[in-house]
Amino acid sequence: MTIWELDTPALLIDLDRMEANLERAARYAEGHGLRLRPHTKTHKSPYLGRRQVEHGAAGLTVAKVSEAEVMAADGLGDLLLAYPVWGDAKWSRLTEIAKTAPIAVALDSEEPASGLSRHAVRTGLTIGILAEVDLGMRRCGFPPGQRFRDFTRAVDRMPGLKLEGLMFYPGHVNLAAPNGEEELEAVAAGLAEALDGFRQDGLSTSVVSGGSTPTLYHSHRVPGTTEIRPGTYVFNDRSQVAMGACSWNDCAATIMTTVVSRPSPGSAVIDGGSKTFTSDPVRPQEPGFGSIVGMSAVRFEKMSEEHGVLDLGDHQARPPQIGERLRIVPNHVCVTVNMHSTAHGIRGERVERSWPVKGRGKLH
Repeated sequence: MTIWELDTPALLIDLDRMEANLERAARYAEGHGLRLRPHTKTHKSPYLGRRQVEHGAAGLTVAKVSEAEVMAADGLGDLLLAYPVWGDAKWSRLTEIAKTAPIAVALDSEEPASGLSRHAVRTGLTIGILAEVDLGMRRCGFPPGQRFRDFTRAVDRMPGLKLEGLMFYPGHVNLAAPNGEEELEAVAAGLAEALDGFRQDGLSTSVVSGGSTPTLYHSHRVPGTTEIRPGTYVFNDRSQVAMGACSWNDCAATIMTTVVSRPSPGSAVIDGGSKTFTSDPVRPQEPGFGSIVGMSAVRFEKMSEEHGVLDLGDHQARPPQIGERLRIVPNHVCVTVNMHSTAHGIRGERVERSWPVKGRGKLH
């Protein structure tokens, strides 16, 4: 089958580019003595999780218990659930996973740690814990200091839990921004402070989990890091290009759409809107909702649920016609993938294989 035989909108994955992305990250991690634990939130697929492991990943990261269930059901273990887990229903499901697949959890508060401890003791399990420290993201985690140390000491005393180290996420660091270098230096300084507190308290630092796609190839500049959790790197997207984290040739995922209307000489409508693409912006100076491959002058101007409206700009000399197929690099690929039930792996114009996005909609 060729890509032209697929119905649209269709999620296409350039296998050559994807595998190059996996290989490059694996070589970098090995060369710098870092464990690679990719975040599956981007691809939502056990098939690609297994490909990452085959390319040297030591384990996988998930965001929700349901994502962990999807990966574990396909025989993928050594999971890190990098998201606070709250409630008896989720704690019970998590301990069920832990009976068959090694899984650790990142936490930042005593309340969920206590609940998980209770469920671990009840089932006779020991659950690995990473304490989340905030190094500038201002999302989850305590900043380095007394409150963080009080939390880590409390977790270390809880039965059924084993404090293995700490986790941080430098998702706020954009090295293409004027203050990017300062932000990365601040992350390194904050981690050093947090690790010093761990050592003073006699706590384990066997796992120091960090990393993001924008900082992926700079992870060695944050001393003490033992593993990294990039997610978007597997496909890359328009946002990563804008941040200088990759080139257009590294973007493996595109959405193939069909032009379904030409309401004016300067516009075209495609069969993909907000239920096909994310509405996440890139940044103010790069408006629009994706980049049309081979048509740099065309702007993906606006969306409704099923309609994508293109401003043809200077491309009006050879405008796309009704029925023409266009491929678009999305702004944020992680959210976009979650809207599709099937991914199609391609080489050139040939569809080599397709696979279900089994983690799609797994939010609990």
